[in-house]
Amino acid sequence: MTVRHDGLTVDWLGYATLRFAGDDTVVYVDPGRYGVLTGEWEPHTDGIGHPPSSDYRPEDGDIVCVTHVHHYDPDGIERVASEDATIVAYEGIDERVGDRDLPPLSSLPYDVVEVGMKSQTTVEDVPIWSTPAYNEPDGRHTLPDGTPYHPEGFGCGFMIAVEGTRAFYPGDSDVLPGHRTLEVSLLCPPIGPRATMDRHEAASLAATIDPDLVMPVHYNTFSNLEADSREFAADVAEAGVPVVLDEQ
Repeated sequence: MTVRHDGLTVDWLGYATLRFAGDDTVVYVDPGRYGVLTGEWEPHTDGIGHPPSSDYRPEDGDIVCVTHVHHYDPDGIERVASEDATIVAYEGIDERVGDRDLPPLSSLPYDVVEVGMKSQTTVEDVPIWSTPAYNEPDGRHTLPDGTPYHPEGFGCGFMIAVEGTRAFYPGDSDVLPGHRTLEVSLLCPPIGPRATMDRHEAASLAATIDPDLVMPVHYNTFSNLEADSREFAADVAEAGVPVVLDEQ
């Protein structure tokens, strides 16, 4: 399903992969991983975030943003990036590529801009803000030994102003204090219950920042990401915030 909002065409292609397109600019966030763009992935709940093609390779992205090493997929980047694309990636990715048998960012055949947890850059006249993304060490989203799935410093989220419309993907994160002060037109929160904010926390965030539209992502790819998106939509709508579900 394609969503049109405030001058943008927005697609959720499954898992954490988002595409934002204006009249002149296309931006992807976290493309690929686990067969999302190759047709090899079967979603946990049928109809959730289906890729538009069994072999998605548009190579139309002007900018590709990568939040952290879990979502770093060189093949996915090459499938969506245009020849002269710029990759905007969290600076901590290269520290962890060896653990996941991945090539470094410098090996990609594109210009690469590395950003910290909290920074601003402009690429192709598109302002991009990185935001902290992590699980609280004493919170609900931790491993059995109490270690956060995503400790502070592991990754980031991105707020992107495509042709004046601000879209925000928090990344793999709990709801953090800084999130509540952002002014965004489109909020795309993760709502899978395990390693990110769950649907209740994401709905509360939506009610607080009051965006023009909410589109949840990062759920139902696997059984441990199962979430009731319709209950999430009902909670957000009850707060008076418009919400759309990218489901068939």
